[in-house]
Amino acid sequence: MGKPLFYEILEKPATSCIIGICSAIWFYIQKKNIGYSHVGLSYESAIEGHYWRIITSAFSHISVIHLVFNMSALWSLGVVEQLDHMGLGIGYYLQYTLVMVVLSGVLVLAIYHLLIRRFNIEYFRRVTAVGYSCVVFGWMTILSVKQPSTKLELFGFLSLPISFAPFESLVLTSIVVPQASFIGHLSGIVVGYAIAWGLIHGMNSYWLLSLLGWIAVVFAWSLKKSGAVDLNFLEIESVTEPSLPVWFLASGNGRTPQMTALPDGDVDIV
Repeated sequence: MGKPLFYEILEKPATSCIIGICSAIWFYIQKKNIGYSHVGLSYESAIEGHYWRIITSAFSHISVIHLVFNMSALWSLGVVEQLDHMGLGIGYYLQYTLVMVVLSGVLVLAIYHLLIRRFNIEYFRRVTAVGYSCVVFGWMTILSVKQPSTKLELFGFLSLPISFAPFESLVLTSIVVPQASFIGHLSGIVVGYAIAWGLIHGMNSYWLLSLLGWIAVVFAWSLKKSGAVDLNFLEIESVTEPSLPVWFLASGNGRTPQMTALPDGDVDIV
């Protein structure tokens, strides 16, 4: 028999906290009936100054199935917290989770910019990304480099060799869920390799706190600039065009999320 859940939570405190945060945000979104186009990241929203969406989009999910698949994969990847002897551990996990949240969102926007400006593919202008999968794919990639013998366990019965999991998952989600975003998942893999190969390095507690500070400043500034802030409290602004398509950031496994409280229109999944 495996360890009781309580002990596993103690061994993966950061992972457990992130799962709790994502679950609480999902519950709040459902309870308040907030549209996902209100918190998700799109190219149009970014050029309008909604930079805060890089953060809110990563921690928001489109349905309970979307949430469960992402958090199940993340729980298995939380083994990173237990690998202090390999130079990983909880500090590394927290530092580079923050890096992946920010850089994967920025990379997605950069790719959209290239496709729109260079190749005139206007479709990517209004696609809205929601979900934690960029980070999930990033950790898959880092583990595939750092500890290729690790298995990615999903739901207690599905096991994937971690050395192939990033690209297996990338291909599988693209086939099984045609609306899944190849670009969104690929951005997580690219950032993951950049970290694993040492192209992005040097993070420590000082830089983590500094990055958190700058994120807080830009987050607050962009909320005000975009008009999404009331003088007395933070309020997600309403969207006057309800036909925005939505891409779900989904973990690398086959499933079709059930969508609720979404605006009419085309739907694509990140």
